[in-house]
Amino acid sequence: MPDYGQPLQFGYFLIPDASDIAGLMRLARQVDEQGIDLIGIQDHPYQRRFLDTWMLLPAIATQTRRVRIFPDVASLPLRPPAVLAKAAASLDLLSGGRFELGLGAGAFWDAIVAMGGPRRSPREARAALEEALTVLRLMWSDQRGVRFAGQYYSLAGVHPGPQPAHPISIWIGATGPKMLNLIGRKADGWVPSSAYVTPERLPALQRMIDEGIQSAGRHPASVRRIYNVMGRISDGPSGDFLDGPVEQWVDELTALSLEQGMDTYIFAPSRDPAEQLARFANEVIPAVREQVARARAGADA
Repeated sequence: MPDYGQPLQFGYFLIPDASDIAGLMRLARQVDEQGIDLIGIQDHPYQRRFLDTWMLLPAIATQTRRVRIFPDVASLPLRPPAVLAKAAASLDLLSGGRFELGLGAGAFWDAIVAMGGPRRSPREARAALEEALTVLRLMWSDQRGVRFAGQYYSLAGVHPGPQPAHPISIWIGATGPKMLNLIGRKADGWVPSSAYVTPERLPALQRMIDEGIQSAGRHPASVRRIYNVMGRISDGPSGDFLDGPVEQWVDELTALSLEQGMDTYIFAPSRDPAEQLARFANEVIPAVREQVARARAGADA
């Protein structure tokens, strides 16, 4: 699997725990102050312990100055795409162009149905997401009135606006073959999680994305490869994937970048979030950037 040459990005996976709002804000400010690129927040409206992601995102934007924010990933069946587009554009403007859109076709269907959402088969979920991509981009366009007639979503002469502050990227969280092909054809990024997609699975799934890219005549680097990585930075011996000392983290993330085609890492520590975040920012990120830059420079020589 090639290195697609994308600039590396790093982020933090913030758990939207409603019982510790002050702690959430402290962590968000720490991420910002540490110079990390992104904050990702899972979107599970049916989870009673969680704040609503789309309310938390603007609150974080007001507490930070430079970090970019995104839902990791938004639950499409509970978020109609035209309204989602309006919210995303508004948040991008309010944050000074610091919003990206992570999007999912749906999971935990019993919980979605319990909130009044639809239950969709894999085929239906994929078709609805493909329609949603069209709706989102029409709603971010400068057209006077837009129309779209789909099976799941439609627009009937609505006037888009306001336009976002910058071209918002759409990063999709999915693992099915046809969904990965869709990502290659029409999306701006892929967001798997290491808890479900282990490094050993990445090459086969990347190839499916690249097949979609090739069929659409796009450049392979047009799709970002974002990896939610769960683990622990320790001072002890190396253990499982991303469970060990800084050197292990640096080597494994460098290999993912140079050999597996991944380019963005959203860190979800298994414990001690503030301490782990500091170590990730101060010890892991600079070393990974240095090793990848050195390897790329050598390859270009």
